[in-house]
Amino acid sequence: MLEVAYDEAMRGLAEGGIPIGAALFAADGTLLGRGHNRRVQSGDPSIHAETDAFRAAGRRRDYGSTIMVTTLSPCWYCSGLVRQFGIGSVIVGESQTFHGGHDWLAENGVAVTVLDDQSCIEMMSTFIADHPALWHEDIGVADEIEAE
Repeated sequence: MLEVAYDEAMRGLAEGGIPIGAALFAADGTLLGRGHNRRVQSGDPSIHAETDAFRAAGRRRDYGSTIMVTTLSPCWYCSGLVRQFGIGSVIVGESQTFHGGHDWLAENGVAVTVLDDQSCIEMMSTFIADHPALWHEDIGVADEIEAE
């Protein structure tokens, strides 16, 4: 499942965007939707990888048995999406380059697995080193990079 999310992250990077990918799966492993961060490409700050995958999956009456797989720890915005719709499980590719809301999700009953996958870590580490201003904009701390 992480491979699908990773492929989406690489697609986003190839498009000139931020390399974060996600996919929503049914409990049996059926892919429901996939997506990637398209904030740069679309000029829309709300298109994070998780929201893109969620939208691609379409409407469901119940999300409790679904699994959100993401290459990076979900930010507070995407963590809120998981809680709002009751997504039951989240698999995180890595949380070393960014520690989002996955602890909060776990504290609130979401089954969270953090893989700390080396490919995901290397992808984000390289991106952050190469594009610090864009990265800081994405995580909402643009002022920090401007102060440097």
